[in-house]
Amino acid sequence: MSVSMRQEADTGFVEIDNPPVNAIGHAVREGLLKAVKWAEEAKLARVIVTGKGRAFAAGADAREFDSAPKEPHLPDVLNAIDESPVPWIAAIDGVALGGGAEIAMACRMRIISPKSQIGLPEVTLGVLPGAGGTQRLPRLVGLARALDIITTGKPLTAQKALEAGLVHQVADDPMQAALGTGAEALQRIVPTWTLPAPDADEGAFEAARKAVAKKQANQTAPLKVIELIRDTLAEPFHQALLAERTAFLELRNGAQSKALRHMFFAERAAKAPAWLTAEPVSLKHVAVVGGGTMGAGIAYALLNAGLTVTILETDAQGAERAIANVEKIISASLKRGLINDARAADHRSRFAASSDYSTAADATLAIEAAYESMEVKVDVIGKLEAALPKDAILATNTSYLDINEIAAAASDPARVVGLHFFAPAHIMKLLEIVRGDHSSDTSLATGFALAKLLRKIPVLAGVCDGFIGNRILARYREAADTVLMDGATPWDVDKAMVGFGYAMGPYEAQDLSGLDIAHANRRRQDATRDANRRYIPIADRMVELGRLGKKTGAGWYLYPETGGKAEDAAVAELAVAAAKSAGLTRTAYSQQEIERRLVLAMINEAADILDEGIAQSAADIDLVTVSGYGFPRWRGGLMHYADSLGAGNIVEALEGLALEDAVAWKVSPLLKRCAENGGLLADYVPTR
Repeated sequence: MSVSMRQEADTGFVEIDNPPVNAIGHAVREGLLKAVKWAEEAKLARVIVTGKGRAFAAGADAREFDSAPKEPHLPDVLNAIDESPVPWIAAIDGVALGGGAEIAMACRMRIISPKSQIGLPEVTLGVLPGAGGTQRLPRLVGLARALDIITTGKPLTAQKALEAGLVHQVADDPMQAALGTGAEALQRIVPTWTLPAPDADEGAFEAARKAVAKKQANQTAPLKVIELIRDTLAEPFHQALLAERTAFLELRNGAQSKALRHMFFAERAAKAPAWLTAEPVSLKHVAVVGGGTMGAGIAYALLNAGLTVTILETDAQGAERAIANVEKIISASLKRGLINDARAADHRSRFAASSDYSTAADATLAIEAAYESMEVKVDVIGKLEAALPKDAILATNTSYLDINEIAAAASDPARVVGLHFFAPAHIMKLLEIVRGDHSSDTSLATGFALAKLLRKIPVLAGVCDGFIGNRILARYREAADTVLMDGATPWDVDKAMVGFGYAMGPYEAQDLSGLDIAHANRRRQDATRDANRRYIPIADRMVELGRLGKKTGAGWYLYPETGGKAEDAAVAELAVAAAKSAGLTRTAYSQQEIERRLVLAMINEAADILDEGIAQSAADIDLVTVSGYGFPRWRGGLMHYADSLGAGNIVEALEGLALEDAVAWKVSPLLKRCAENGGLLADYVPTR
């Protein structure tokens, strides 16, 4: 039963029971409506509504969004609760999100436990609150705060909700607090729908628009919320609800909501594949080799998950630097309020750094995050194998190198697996788990277990240069460099991709990471580079000039000591000179054409990655591109976006570009097959 009802004296108890998170599907809506009628017919004095398990109610069942709405609709159910002569009390223990928060707001009183959260995250699915949230929330917390809560989608802690006026009380036991609420006190609280709407405040609306433009550019739902609330403030409550419902359904059927729902379900499905039934090794003590930026970030993530961590370095000075690097992250986390003093002390108590590998002799997992050199990594694997238990898993964090070659250095290659973290490792959610030719199921299972422990999104990848993400990134940068040489500037390219939805363009991103990193990778590829493939030398010239990015004060942009970045005509001249040296006549590219070329290049490369079995599904590529490389989430990831364009249209565009360069723009066979049979990349299952 999705909703249960019972009566004790003059109090009714209604419990939402739809595991795992009490999503408000059709059966729950029916149950709640029956509960309203039951309470009224029984002439109860009050109803206390709760959620079974770890949630009060975590919002609508998003699986129903692709179907026609089915009665009873949630707005009608909540109107029945809000207008009922029997007052309802929401006893919130666990999350009350989306429709769950809207249920609570329709109740006469709201009591929440200290560790619970309440909020309206609908914009993260490309919609707006569609069951009275845009009308009840401003009446409860005021206009400015309501706009912030709804447009950001961020939930409130219990204390913040109390301070805002969204709940009436914070109690360790909300049910007991509800039972202790007298009838007289309850009757003094008026139904939410009868509260007056706040006065219109153009300053609040303008501030909300500016915040959305800064943090949620190109997204439809946040702006729609602002305009809806602005347009309905003066309307009668029920008339405003009709406008809200219309806006909700319009957004729900839009491309952005479909894309965001796709990402939501892809993230929920990101876990060990069904065929991987092996048990992971026990994870208590983990060794991390290398205490630089990446190694320190990995170490902190492990500490945050409650593990004991030993960083292994080449010498005592390296160990001291590793300790300092981890301490910087701990201090920054303290400053930001992410951890308290007690947790910081606990982190430090479980952390050590040493140049003696024997200090990690009982570690069951080692993650090498050493310098990106095959020689270095092979040496590290040998040392780890000698020092750690025979069943310990040996993981490499390499970004590009051949894991099979690294594994060959071990006497048992089955112990070696790729765990490719993304910088900063303690913040970025993506973890590529790279399966070598000999990686055992236990090694892979350990990778997935670690991802779950660290609350990261795991994606299984095969071995190739760059795996999934960096291989797509390399093609993206190659296409950008080609456009740069043939007729654009770095800021032209960056502007185009920011317009597409990236937080920053490829050249600003390179400046932040350092141009020397990509330069070293190009030198590694020199011996195997296709002689028929066009090579763009501009980035090499930048490195020769010492323009390594923000850390040197100059890269593709200038970085003055006063802050910010500035365009540099000297960089534009480098592109002009390179084109002249190659005998090219440069072409002026529009922002739309730059965007088109770079996105097509990524789609084509990703299709090859899927066709080769490097990625297990199109959804995995979407997870990688969104969670690791900044592809706009509201476009649903690279492959979802490709399917929205249509394989036929993509192939036609690529064939046109192949007339310029048949090597770089060779059309993926998978795209051709999809174009011929009308198939979707989302439906393709690799056979290798």
